[in-house]
Amino acid sequence: MSSTARPAAPSAVHAALAAACALATPVVLEADERDHGHLHIEEEIVVYGRAQRHIGAAATASEGMVGHADYHLSPLLRVGELVEAVPGMVATQHSGTGKANQYFLRGFNLDHGTDFSAHLDEVPLNMRTHGHGQGYLDLNFIIPEMVETAVYRKGVYHPEKGDFSSAGSVDFAYRTELPEPVLEVALGEHGYARGMSAGSALLGNGVLTGAVDATRYHGPWRLDENLEQHRFHLGYGHGFGSVEVRAALHGYDGQWNATDQLPRRAVRAGLLDRTGFVDPDLGGETQRSAATAQADAGAWRIGAYWLDYDFTLFSNFTYLLDDPVRGDEFEQRDDRTVRGLWLHGDTSAWLAELPLSFRWGLEARLDDIDEVGLYGTDARVRTHVRRRDRVEETSFGAYGELELRLGERLRSVLGLRADYYDWDVAALRSEDDTAGDDRLASPKLSVAYEVTDRLEAYLSWGRGFHSNDVRVLHAAGGPAVPADAGAPDVLAASEGAEIGLRFEPDPSFNATLIGFWLGLDSELVYIGDAGVTEPSDASVRKGLELTAFWRARQWLSLNAAYTASDAELDGGEEIPGAVERTFHAGATALLGGGFRASLNARHLGEAPLVEDGSVRSDASWLVHAGIAWHYRRAEFALDLFNVLDSRDDDIAYYYASRLAGEPADGVLDTHFHPLEPRTMRARFILHF
Repeated sequence: MSSTARPAAPSAVHAALAAACALATPVVLEADERDHGHLHIEEEIVVYGRAQRHIGAAATASEGMVGHADYHLSPLLRVGELVEAVPGMVATQHSGTGKANQYFLRGFNLDHGTDFSAHLDEVPLNMRTHGHGQGYLDLNFIIPEMVETAVYRKGVYHPEKGDFSSAGSVDFAYRTELPEPVLEVALGEHGYARGMSAGSALLGNGVLTGAVDATRYHGPWRLDENLEQHRFHLGYGHGFGSVEVRAALHGYDGQWNATDQLPRRAVRAGLLDRTGFVDPDLGGETQRSAATAQADAGAWRIGAYWLDYDFTLFSNFTYLLDDPVRGDEFEQRDDRTVRGLWLHGDTSAWLAELPLSFRWGLEARLDDIDEVGLYGTDARVRTHVRRRDRVEETSFGAYGELELRLGERLRSVLGLRADYYDWDVAALRSEDDTAGDDRLASPKLSVAYEVTDRLEAYLSWGRGFHSNDVRVLHAAGGPAVPADAGAPDVLAASEGAEIGLRFEPDPSFNATLIGFWLGLDSELVYIGDAGVTEPSDASVRKGLELTAFWRARQWLSLNAAYTASDAELDGGEEIPGAVERTFHAGATALLGGGFRASLNARHLGEAPLVEDGSVRSDASWLVHAGIAWHYRRAEFALDLFNVLDSRDDDIAYYYASRLAGEPADGVLDTHFHPLEPRTMRARFILHF
């Protein structure tokens, strides 16, 4: 193990943590009934975001909202699993808890976010031209208990969604005020420990809300994960007449050791345990500090953000294939400052006797990347530079969306988005320097028809895009792609359509049935692990989705989502990593006497690992369960993850690697990372 010292968390983070802790002091709560200062809860009332009515309001069948109760009545193994509230979405992990998850949706292996975008309080979270992967989406900095709602949208039909949103998007919103301070302590197997405190307090004429979170985890792997995470949030809201102004600070520091995927041949031969490792020096660290400010006047909203971000990751996927002496370990670096602002507005009017509403927005973002680099390393010590660049990437986006009611039951939504990107790359080698710009217009159209008060039909079409790493115009140390040879577009276009039905017979039940199609243009993708560019053919994905939510009794709620998809390259070959089936089912029961229980099952289907489909990943099942008891101001919870102790893979890849004593050109093999073994965690929550 490398003895390289890790830098301490910034002092500003520690100061903010202390400020957030101060908010956990008790405040006076008023209630109709009190007994010796304890609040009586006669009946637990739960409001589910999934139960919200969307007929007459939604533009498509594949959008919806997940509320606080939907999230927090079920156990959460990792922060990245917050996205699994999006029907059909799956989050896995192959390189340590501190790294961004691997995401799957609608036949996409989204890697770490290339075609799925996320925002927190309207601030974009995906990282472009990132040291590890384009669109890198790391949710580890989010404090789960602070999430109030998550609004999800799938497909390319929403003009407010731009880069990285072809498959879908999710917008998280933090709670702006807590009804009472809360303190949570959690302990579990494999050295798991977590403490979280949050609360709100009146300050002047506004409300100050803060939260602090510290997590430690050794993990079930032979190599101690040694995960350390610190998070904080501090927000203040103040009203000025009809305008609500909010400002917030976020901070995160995470560091971990990683057990990457293992060659299956070594496990089958008994050379490695399923929870073992090949290289003991893998892992990374992420630091993130952000400040946001926004004003909401109802008809318009304006906001700005500043982010300081630092990322280091050590990986080794091929072991001794390229360098049989020192090994193939490498370091990926990303050090950047991101600044941005947005302005959104909406208005209503009449066209003849037809009501219409118009929504519009402007966005700007600057990524000032001091260092995005790829280095050869040995025991976390750099041995050579593969590529190092300084990048400035600027984007401007504008959109408009017109919703027109054409009758009592018919609505149409017409949208248009325009994006402009400009970049300048200053490379270590002058021959790798590049600069340029690209632009793209993306029209959208949706039609919704209320067949009855309980059933609505939708037809949607649109174009979208994801940006490529702006270094795609150069291979590392190689020439630029000649313009007359068809230089690749930095903005890679997509086009999609879907038809859907939404059934809402009453507030206790809703269901959607959706058929979708999505095509991606030919694109040239920068491969961060290798520092080179790699072309790919155009692709097409089509599939079917079925979702349902049912509050069967006042005390029992059920939800389920099933997806089936088919993904092919333009030439008919299969797309590696494109999962063909997913299924999720969950149940939450309020048992009376302060008890509640939950059970969730997730199925991730097979996927081809090579273009001809001759090698495939195995399907996996994962089941989580939890039980909790709430008594007055205290709550006790017991969470059991991987209830069935499944030995399935969390994720799998197929490529060549070389272990000691193997042929010089390596061995083609499946490399997998197992699901975390069954583990139990206990939580104690105190409401002041």
